[in-house]
Amino acid sequence: MGLTMRERHAVTRELTERYRKATKKQQGTMLTDFCALTGYSRYHARFLLRNCGRQITKMVGRERVTFTCAQARTESAPRRRARRYGNAAFLEALRRLWALSDGLCGKRLKAFLIETIPHLHTCGTLAAIVAAEEILPQLQAVSAATLDRLLAPTKQEARLKGRSGTRAGSLLKYHIPIRTFAQWNETAPGFCEVDLVAHDGGASFGQYCQTLTVTDIATGWTETKAVQNKAEKHVFAALQEIRAHLPFALLGLDSDNGGEFINDQLVRYCQREQITFTRSRPYRKNDNCFVEQKNNSIVRRTVGYYRFDTPEQLALLNELYARLRLYTNFFLPVMRLKEKHRDGSRLTRRYDTPRTPFRRLLDHPELTQERKDLLQRDYARLNIVTLKRDINQLQARLFESALAAPPLPKRWATPDDNHPWRKAVKPQRKPAPAPAPKAAVQTATQLITLAAPP
Repeated sequence: MGLTMRERHAVTRELTERYRKATKKQQGTMLTDFCALTGYSRYHARFLLRNCGRQITKMVGRERVTFTCAQARTESAPRRRARRYGNAAFLEALRRLWALSDGLCGKRLKAFLIETIPHLHTCGTLAAIVAAEEILPQLQAVSAATLDRLLAPTKQEARLKGRSGTRAGSLLKYHIPIRTFAQWNETAPGFCEVDLVAHDGGASFGQYCQTLTVTDIATGWTETKAVQNKAEKHVFAALQEIRAHLPFALLGLDSDNGGEFINDQLVRYCQREQITFTRSRPYRKNDNCFVEQKNNSIVRRTVGYYRFDTPEQLALLNELYARLRLYTNFFLPVMRLKEKHRDGSRLTRRYDTPRTPFRRLLDHPELTQERKDLLQRDYARLNIVTLKRDINQLQARLFESALAAPPLPKRWATPDDNHPWRKAVKPQRKPAPAPAPKAAVQTATQLITLAAPP
């Protein structure tokens, strides 16, 4: 890593006096070392060392600019260009829209602003979020990098990691072909990945709710459904219900090796309905990378890591997911990986333009016009502000019920003081023999030396 600009200026000021007093040959050697240290060209280095500390006037375009050579701008010096996005009204509107987007990154947030601001204007709720109309062009013109920079103080990250509850299925899995993530090149909607998310609260014993996640590979359309447990009959019923709500035909399923998916009932169902059924390699969760990403960005981000195990909590989860599917699929943009290039140890990924799954379906040529019209009618009836408010209220009720639940019983109780283990007498160890006196050790050594043969 090279020197900063302030460090370069400090080196220039330190070297200036010696450079001016040196001979021509010495100046050449000093210039070589100075250019190697700072990265300047010899012409620019010579200009700095000759004029350090002096007032220089130059023409920049049609404007005459006066500056002090090799002197950095102080922290309190006024900026020459006014901040374009720094006013309080713009920042307040940006924070509200960012909260409405559920905390998207800069690239996805930019696409969200372009998509959502006209929708808010149509619904009549734009004035409640954006107080001043003159900042609307700025909200639609701001770049993704500027969005990340302005929202950096507002963002608070809380990353948690749960444990996997997947258990291997029966020998039936050997009748289901393996497909890795590199082979998922289907561009038609309908090829989906499925997975379960456990809501055990960190104690994976007893019965607790599970969330079935189904993600379409081509468009990113995601459906979620909560089930009582991971029994195959509950998972199969939830999968049938999700299939009925999909805006496209279900063409393929890819799951992990858990017994809730690898069972005879689901295999026969896929064969009867002509659905391609594949599975991932054991212990390779990146084979299901699309649905694994949604497990975090949609399920965990919405319901967290609490334990949900009551019928009331199950009903709240499904009521929440009924609104969440509309919010995520119609309003939150997603990005798809276009290409990946490795140059040595550097990996470069390039993504397409962020778009919502709803827009990707409308632009897809294989979706029928009848289904596109149904999607547009559903979108016209939605209001993102109302959806987000309902989601927040259901989240609060769900979290309140989880926090009000009694503490989980300990699986293994610690023996009390009256337990026989506590009363057991530890065996007494024999005391170690006392060390021999120093004089006795020396006498024994002398006797051994005298007794040794010559």
